[in-house]
Amino acid sequence: MNTVVAGVVRTASRYRWTVCALLFFATVINYMDRQILGLLAPMLQKDIGWSQVQYGRIVIAFSAFYAVGLLCFGRIVDWLGTRISYALAMFIWSIAAILHAAVGSVMGFAMVRALLGIGEGGNFPAAIKTTAEWFPRKERALATGIFNSGANIGAVFAPALIPAIAVAFGWRAAFVIIGAIGFVWLVVWFFMYRQPDGSAQEDDLANEGDEAKAADAANAHAGAPGFKVLIKKRETWAFIVGKFLTDPVWWFYLFWLPKWLNESRGMDMQHIGLPLVVIYAITTVGSIGGGWISSKLLSKGWSVNAARKTAMLICACAVLPIAFVSQAENLWVAVAIVGLAAAAHQGWSANLFTTASDMFPRRAVGAVVGIGGMAGSIGGVLFSEVIGQVLQRTGHYWVLFAIGASAYLIAFAIMHVLSPKMAPAKLEA
Repeated sequence: MNTVVAGVVRTASRYRWTVCALLFFATVINYMDRQILGLLAPMLQKDIGWSQVQYGRIVIAFSAFYAVGLLCFGRIVDWLGTRISYALAMFIWSIAAILHAAVGSVMGFAMVRALLGIGEGGNFPAAIKTTAEWFPRKERALATGIFNSGANIGAVFAPALIPAIAVAFGWRAAFVIIGAIGFVWLVVWFFMYRQPDGSAQEDDLANEGDEAKAADAANAHAGAPGFKVLIKKRETWAFIVGKFLTDPVWWFYLFWLPKWLNESRGMDMQHIGLPLVVIYAITTVGSIGGGWISSKLLSKGWSVNAARKTAMLICACAVLPIAFVSQAENLWVAVAIVGLAAAAHQGWSANLFTTASDMFPRRAVGAVVGIGGMAGSIGGVLFSEVIGQVLQRTGHYWVLFAIGASAYLIAFAIMHVLSPKMAPAKLEA
């Protein structure tokens, strides 16, 4: 009997890394579809003639509806489960990515970016909930770091592929080709993924070392808690603050770095790819490394509170040099500084996402991630307007980089006040 149980656990153990690979490739596609507009912005600006403020508002359209998508999919994931909800999200955002090829005005781009935002809002609530279902607590930050590194890989492939496709076949073809990749993932997802079957062995594996195990077991048949319940919890607000203050910085890197290289460093479409590839290659190390740090500390017997916060503090401090990037005269020194900051953000993000499953039972994880993600998107909307206005009036990026440098330490301090011990939130069945 023990041999059979051990065999089931080993099978589940191997399968959970297959699940992680599926999440990784979905996130690669998510970020390729998201980043294509920023990469093609110099070309599209010439074709369509939008101003800095108009481009900022196209970014805002995505950010605003991404917030809506996160909030809605946070609930959908908890209601329908990860298999169906993830597929629905991928379908919506892939269709939206392809539809970019059919528009030719500022309003048209704003509309398809809004639809893209709604669909892409399903990625992280579904991925974080899937990770909570399949991975023990001591591995969740590492697993999150691995699949979240798909954002960086997507950001590496995007500048390597998209400008070349656009130069050879036109920007409309670039949107169609990249958008169609999502349908390939959909086929693989339906063929390979299954929900956890609820067996005792799989449940024990996923809850290994998890303080919330008893609560989950006691409320096994409880429904997902409503937003009114979650919004009253200090633990929810800790996650909200972390996302609201730091997500906009990542979006600044994602949407505005190509324009920064073009305007401040004089790089054209044919040469802009290599610096971005280097930046996001560095970022990949940070994403996995940030998750590895807290997982390693947990394996050495550190508390969840100490392990997560130590890793997040290291990342918050590593961002600080970005405040001085505008003073770097050498292109590759500037690229290294930006790469370090972006890597630190992803290490921070891997641990921040994991705090949702640290502090909440699995039945609430999707909704909490959705609420926090919505807050991050609202922050992105506000910061995008600030960015557009600052650049329209001054043409200088240094103020924006200085804001990005300070955001993480401020977020860390507030999160610590709201959740000093990162104890699991108390939710009634």
